Amino acid sequence: MTASISKKYHSVERYITQRISQGSYQVGDKLPSIRELSEQLAVSKNTVIRAYQELEAISIISSLPRSGYVVCQPTQPVSQPANEPSYVDLMAISKTILKHPLEQYSMPAGSAHPNTDFPAIRSLYAEIGRHSRYQTAIPCHYQMPPGNETLVKQLVHINEELGIITSPNEILITHGAQQAISLSLQALTQPGDTVLVDSPCYFGTLLLLESLGLKALEIPTNTTTGIDLVELSKALKQWAVKAILLNPSYNNPTGAVMPDSARHALLNLTTGIPIIEDDVFGGLAYQNRPQTLKTLDTEGRVIYCNSLSKTLDSRLRLGWVLAGKYQHQIEKRLISDNMGSLNLMQSAVGEFLTTGKYRQHLNKIRRTYRVNQRDFTTSLTQAFDRCPSLKGQYHLSKPEGSFLCWLTLPQHADGFVIYQTALAAGISLLPGKMFSTQGQYNHCVRFSFASFQNNAQWQQGLTLLAGIIAAHLEGNAYTKEGK
Repeated sequence: MTASISKKYHSVERYITQRISQGSYQVGDKLPSIRELSEQLAVSKNTVIRAYQELEAISIISSLPRSGYVVCQPTQPVSQPANEPSYVDLMAISKTILKHPLEQYSMPAGSAHPNTDFPAIRSLYAEIGRHSRYQTAIPCHYQMPPGNETLVKQLVHINEELGIITSPNEILITHGAQQAISLSLQALTQPGDTVLVDSPCYFGTLLLLESLGLKALEIPTNTTTGIDLVELSKALKQWAVKAILLNPSYNNPTGAVMPDSARHALLNLTTGIPIIEDDVFGGLAYQNRPQTLKTLDTEGRVIYCNSLSKTLDSRLRLGWVLAGKYQHQIEKRLISDNMGSLNLMQSAVGEFLTTGKYRQHLNKIRRTYRVNQRDFTTSLTQAFDRCPSLKGQYHLSKPEGSFLCWLTLPQHADGFVIYQTALAAGISLLPGKMFSTQGQYNHCVRFSFASFQNNAQWQQGLTLLAGIIAAHLEGNAYTKEGK
């Protein structure tokens, strides 16, 4: 294949997927012939053939004998990368958006906090209460790294259930996964260095890069299968990358999961480059989950970061890091940053984990989130499809784990305006512009269905949201009458 074909077929793919996302091509519609599209886009027939083959490989289109190609499912949007590494500037908008308290909304779908309305959470806080009383009877002291011995031993078991065999002395307890990632970045980089990330990218990750003076190199992702390895390979040849930071399992915000084959390919493509694996949603697979990058790593270069924030309660601020060959550097930073950790939380949570209630809780919330995903996405799709200006004009991801999903609207949509209008109507969501460095996702929105309830209040909220978005796409101001 010539170099010109390899450079151009991506543009043909984007043209087709955008037309499908915008509703120009519906499921079952026949696509232009190879000759027609070649002439229309002024590219070679071989370029069109390659683009069609790539789209067929991911089941967006299918070929019919002697009939050409047809659309076989709504497109899984592929994001657009930034042109080059860039500094992050998201702090101002993040502070503006995150300051709003969740309890004021009738439809709280904006926050990535887990649902805490489960018996195990009440048992957990009862344990915290007992330990708080116990703490008053012992001398004051710091909990030095690696952390509370009981908690560390329990995390060994949690790691085993995630497929990671480790020993207690390899675990470092952190103040949530955010600190684990921050310490890892500090150990691996200097201000001005470039860090490769998947795109769209969790805004907390981007804020870390901003605070550390690092550049983000965004690599496009598929909302089902994760990061584009072809684009990743190109980027590594062009730019000096000091670290790779990925969220490969039930990605925040899209819900994408990298297949095992792609994980092996990633490790082969990135030999020698340290990888930080953010796996905070990894324990929330509805059924089987892929192997972690840490499990597949044979070089000790994958730094694994996880927490209990998505499976128990984000208020605990308890995470851990498996740092591999970088453990010494990260442990030094952990000690100097904290001079000790949260004695109360570590001892209480460690004791709670010994009861066996955590595993029962995991099974229950996985079932709950699976039902929530089905009901939320079905209800939202039905509400959207009742609006003529919305039907066929969007794509909604349907992850097989976690409690987040990603809405892609036509390019002219402004997710921030939708966010502001929805907020005024008592609906919380997150605008896509928070998940990139250069506004690539202004037409996208992230939802959480963690607290979804299939009741009149949520159904009314989804209908209201559909009306808000439909009016926005039509260029009208939304009113309660929807006119």
